[in-house]
Amino acid sequence: MTKQQVISRPRGLINHRSTGSSPNSGAHRLYKRWITELWAGRRVAGELVAPDFVGHWPTRDVRGPDGLQAEVDRMHLALKELAFVLEVGPVVDGDMIAARWIATGAGEGGPVRYTGNDLLRVADGKIVEYWSGATRS
Repeated sequence: MTKQQVISRPRGLINHRSTGSSPNSGAHRLYKRWITELWAGRRVAGELVAPDFVGHWPTRDVRGPDGLQAEVDRMHLALKELAFVLEVGPVVDGDMIAARWIATGAGEGGPVRYTGNDLLRVADGKIVEYWSGATRS
């Protein structure tokens, strides 16, 4: 399968394979909002993450809803037309959510493509911790 086929192939936003959690669970809905609203540019960080949220990026930690929203806003300034497609997940196991995605957008030098993995920890219906892993492909 070519890279173009992967991006254009509709996979839907939710892969219903999970362990111990239905596709309509709160964790699945929370992740759907994470990827389709927050990372699409809507200013909903305060609705999705706890006040003591910590996001672990490879070079720094981001704290709280305001820090996360600022990180998302920076990404949207750097990449226009940013869009995500889920390849795997979300997979929910207890308080953990995992997913793999492809992101595309337009940077200063033209089209860009990233692949990445999300790992999130949830407590009391909010995301409390996040580990980011992405590679430009």
